[in-house]
Amino acid sequence: MVTINPDRLLTDLKRLRSFGATGPGVVRLALSPVDLASRQWLVTRMTEAGLDAGIDGVGTVFGRSRNSGPALVVGSHTDTQPTGGWLDGAMGVIYGLEIARALAEDAATKHLAVDVASWIDEEGTFSGLLGSRSFVGDPIEESIRGATNREGQRLEDALEAAGLAGRPRVRFEAGRHVAYLEPHIEQGGRLEAAGKAIGVVTTIVGLRELRLRFTGQRNHAGTTPMAIRRDAGAALVAFIATMNDAFAQLADADTVWTVGRIDLDPGSLSVVPGSADMYLQFRDANAARLQAMESKLADLVRDFNARNRVSVELTTFDAPMEPVSMHTALADHLARAAEAVAPGQWLRMPSGAAHDAQVISRCMPACMMFVPSIGGVSHDFIEDTAEEHIVLGCRVAATAAAAILQEQCAARS
Repeated sequence: MVTINPDRLLTDLKRLRSFGATGPGVVRLALSPVDLASRQWLVTRMTEAGLDAGIDGVGTVFGRSRNSGPALVVGSHTDTQPTGGWLDGAMGVIYGLEIARALAEDAATKHLAVDVASWIDEEGTFSGLLGSRSFVGDPIEESIRGATNREGQRLEDALEAAGLAGRPRVRFEAGRHVAYLEPHIEQGGRLEAAGKAIGVVTTIVGLRELRLRFTGQRNHAGTTPMAIRRDAGAALVAFIATMNDAFAQLADADTVWTVGRIDLDPGSLSVVPGSADMYLQFRDANAARLQAMESKLADLVRDFNARNRVSVELTTFDAPMEPVSMHTALADHLARAAEAVAPGQWLRMPSGAAHDAQVISRCMPACMMFVPSIGGVSHDFIEDTAEEHIVLGCRVAATAAAAILQEQCAARS
């Protein structure tokens, strides 16, 4: 069994936490100055671990093993949400670094190749899953030209300012890259509720992101009688209630939907809103259910427009993502490693969150594993995981990584 160094693992995680530390959490938005500083630090740590490391043309940090392969890519992301936790994504990247070091320090595994990645902008500050999409060869030029952050900064300008524009972009290497492993915190409460320490991921849910724009008539809030108002804000709120009822009829226990943002124009207490935007996301592991929800939403919009003096327009906010099953043989490697390291303390489970693994699975077999999130909280400053679970998870991931690569090497010999 591979021996990791728990102190080194936790020290690196806590050092990464210091880049953008805000109370117990982290603010490290993609391509911000503090994010770029953390990426330079990662390059240094990867280089010290014997990897050939650098930052590519979109901002991904990639450390390439000097061993010839077959190679396992281990990683996740180190950018955060605007009010982010210290482990979301970051843990998987530092796991990759520690696994590369641990395997290199063991005579039985030092010949194995582990490449380590911190994909850029998984969280969508400019364009979600940008680094992994670039890695698999998606045409991302339009995203680079058109994407902006919420402050209006263009992605193209951010890359130029960071000195990254024009740099080569890391790509999937057929014949070398044979599998992808993404360790991650659960970001939910299923493991904690079950009293388990490790989750072996079976499926990553698909999602839809849509915008509904309600258009009425801006007017004076004091002099406009309720009977003649065309209040876009009130219409939006009423629509959400109808939508919730309709989606509940289609959903199962794991179906989720969220109105994560509402914008009112002009946003004044003394003005009846003339327009209102709501940004909707829904997720499910069943592709047919996602389609049914999308169709139901379109029906609700048509019915609403036929019956109301406020109109609503439905548009796609971001490209849809379909559910993705994790590679069965790789998941079995994780299950065997979990049973060896933490017997009886693991379970198989879906991921309700999107991850780079679902993109990378398009070019090579991919798998994911989870460790518990305290209280099931993530995307918040108080996100946390017990250190014993962080260490245990790395032991499981390292054990599985060695087994995956040994199997690949045996198949090639």
